[in-house]
Amino acid sequence: MNSTSVRQKFLDFFRQKSHEIVHSAPMVIKNDPTLMFTNAGMNQFKDIFLDTAPIKYPRIANTQKCLRVSGKHNDLEEVGHDGYHHTMFEMLGNWSFGDYFKNEAIAWAWELLVNEFKIPAERLYATVFEGSQEENINKDTEALEIWKNYLPDNHILTGSKKDNFWEMGDSGPCGPCSEIHVDLRPDDERKKIQGSDLVNKGNPLVIEIWNLVFIQYNRKVSGELELLPKRHVDTGMGFERLCMVLQQKTSNYDTDIFQPIIQEIASLTGFSYKSSEKTDIAMRVIADHLRAIAFSIADGQLPSNTKAGYVIRRILRRAVRYYFTHLNQKKPLIFKLVPSLVSVMGKAFPELEKQQQLIEKVIREEELAFLRTLESGIKRLDQIIAESTGNQTTVVSGKQAFELYDTYGFPLDLTELILKEQNMTVNRNEFDAEMNKQRERSKSAAAVDTDDWVITDVNAGEQKFIGYDYTVAEVKITRYRKVKTRDGETFHLVFDQTPFYAESGGQVGDKGFITDGKNKIDIIDTIKEHNLNIHITRKLPADITVTLQAVVDLEARQDAERNHSATHLLHFALRQVLGKHVEQKGSLVHPDYLRFDFSHFQKLTDEEILKVESLVNDMIRKDVSAQVSEDTFDNARKMGAMALFGEKYGDNVRVVKFGDSVELCGGTHVKSTGQIGFFKIVSESSIAAGIRRIEAITGRKYEQYAINQENIIKNLNAVLGNPPDLLKAVNTLVAEKAEMQKKLEEFTQQKISSVKSELLSSSRKAGQINLISGITNKLDSADQMRDLAFQLRGQADNVFLALGAIINDKPLLTVMISDNLVKEMKLNASEIVKTAAKEINGGGGGQAFYATAGGKNINGLNRAVEKAMEFALALKK
Repeated sequence: MNSTSVRQKFLDFFRQKSHEIVHSAPMVIKNDPTLMFTNAGMNQFKDIFLDTAPIKYPRIANTQKCLRVSGKHNDLEEVGHDGYHHTMFEMLGNWSFGDYFKNEAIAWAWELLVNEFKIPAERLYATVFEGSQEENINKDTEALEIWKNYLPDNHILTGSKKDNFWEMGDSGPCGPCSEIHVDLRPDDERKKIQGSDLVNKGNPLVIEIWNLVFIQYNRKVSGELELLPKRHVDTGMGFERLCMVLQQKTSNYDTDIFQPIIQEIASLTGFSYKSSEKTDIAMRVIADHLRAIAFSIADGQLPSNTKAGYVIRRILRRAVRYYFTHLNQKKPLIFKLVPSLVSVMGKAFPELEKQQQLIEKVIREEELAFLRTLESGIKRLDQIIAESTGNQTTVVSGKQAFELYDTYGFPLDLTELILKEQNMTVNRNEFDAEMNKQRERSKSAAAVDTDDWVITDVNAGEQKFIGYDYTVAEVKITRYRKVKTRDGETFHLVFDQTPFYAESGGQVGDKGFITDGKNKIDIIDTIKEHNLNIHITRKLPADITVTLQAVVDLEARQDAERNHSATHLLHFALRQVLGKHVEQKGSLVHPDYLRFDFSHFQKLTDEEILKVESLVNDMIRKDVSAQVSEDTFDNARKMGAMALFGEKYGDNVRVVKFGDSVELCGGTHVKSTGQIGFFKIVSESSIAAGIRRIEAITGRKYEQYAINQENIIKNLNAVLGNPPDLLKAVNTLVAEKAEMQKKLEEFTQQKISSVKSELLSSSRKAGQINLISGITNKLDSADQMRDLAFQLRGQADNVFLALGAIINDKPLLTVMISDNLVKEMKLNASEIVKTAAKEINGGGGGQAFYATAGGKNINGLNRAVEKAMEFALALKK
């Protein structure tokens, strides 16, 4: 059975069991501070489990895109080294929210696996939770008795809390789980060793394929467990593993999910799959990582240096390192594999097809950038090798290896591989120490201590957001908690109703204050978590039970509304001016400015920017009224509203319309476009291949901008004596400066040439070594000294140069040595200059062939030059 049929059969089976089939949520999570990526099928239903969102469908099934590369769910280092670990994977799942429980979940799992997929029953094993005396949790006898209806006793095993008790995190909903394992070994091996002895023992052919989680408890921060008022079922089955079983393979990578990609890698690189362990691992790593990278980009997450973007960049670079090191590929490869991925998964996940061009361009640019970084890292490693050779050591400092890793993204294994060719090694203890320091710094920076919620109103219903219509309201606190971070202590407050907009959809959260009529407490931010608007303060009200007045900072809110509405107009204008390929890829709506990322493959011309500005400002002048409505997602799409990949939409959506501009949006907006005032683009740049970024201002910020620009022009006029043509006067001044700079450069080169001639004429030989030394007072900077040294090195062979100069009333010493002398005579400019610099009460360093030192004692400069020369005079060639 091919993978497409497997996926469809699963969904059809649960549709027949009255389950609503829902779409996969985006793999990149935007409104959950506890997660960067969807790492399990249940993530999109967390709000239901936490009882902060209503149950719309009591039964749901889907296939969910997941990524596990950080935190406790981190399979990154195992990927490629076995047949079943992945970064990105599909999780097939079915859920019950307060509906059916263990009996149906187990019965339907058995029916699907044995009756529908025809997996032999004798190859299946089930595990149940054995209980925990430590936590006073009983054995899951309910699940055990149900399994006895389907499996013999020796195929039902008990498991520890580690394997058979599922928890969302350190606190929150949790419960026992029942894993289903399959024994894929040949019959002769199964006769020798029972499958029950190999369950959860790491055997690659006795593997878990389905986990049935029975959520019946809530764990408090204290560790205490309490029963949930509603019991839920959350199941997850690895799609790739299921296909391996049904296609009778022994590795996920041998299924039709991966083989088209792996065969394309083989074709492009010239290496055959299953010909060598190293190349096989590399191919599996690349095939796996391609999926993680492509789906992340399709969901709107571009590689970057922070948060989720950094994780994606790290995955991509890991794939590059594997093909660079093991497949001998020095040019971009991964982007060429995107068509193969689309052919395999594009029908099930149409975002891949729609975004294919963008995905390819982003990946290619990232590959090129990292390959350049690797090249720089190799050059730096060559320098380290030369320095180590000069110091007559075969062990490279772990600190230097860590510098390569941290600065150049140069992996330790690649460093060790190159060093091995030179019969050298790395001090692993030093490297590990530096790595641990970095981890501790990251851990310390991210440390957050969050208390349990304190419920102040047990009868409170669902929180209401009234901020579209009000910025002042009477509210009551329904729950609060204390949060400690490195920056101090804050409190999270939830109100029964709130006028405060919580950060989401690119718009920053409202600020303001709450008051009981006597005391005022600032709301420093408003965030969204698990469907709740959370208000952050530095302290609690004296009496948390009284009615409070909540007041939004109106000026900041109105500025943000101007920028949010202008963002919609900008999106519309860009599509009118540049074409329909323009799609939003990210945005930030702040009271001071707006930032808009969009797909476009070249820099905007000045004329295009002017056209966009003109179109937006024309819509502002027309004072178009906002038309806001709620409708079904399908109707909104028919109205022309664009659905953004990477966003999660419900069945009903909020539509914001300004004339022909139609967007799905939950943010706050102006009543009519005239309130925006004026729109001005202040910057346009590239942030990734095929992605441009515009920053713009509106309203009061534009007024400040215009005043500043006018003042600059006034001041410039005054400085230039109020010329009749300001632009002409500035151009004349620039031209005169360029001419003077040119003459100054010519004069500098003449000075250097003069000093060079003097030094060459006074040079002498010691054996085959050309000794050049002296002190000059004709140079003005260290750069001129460097220029002179490299010119001398280029004009003579076997050069040993020691040169002193007084620059800015301070002594400067330079030592330059030809490469062959460094290698053959074991000379090291860095070590020489450090010794000689003592004569000028200074210090310095550099590379084996070139080094400099500064100091305080001008009178010791002659002696410092002589000291440096003694190293050369001591040699005989």
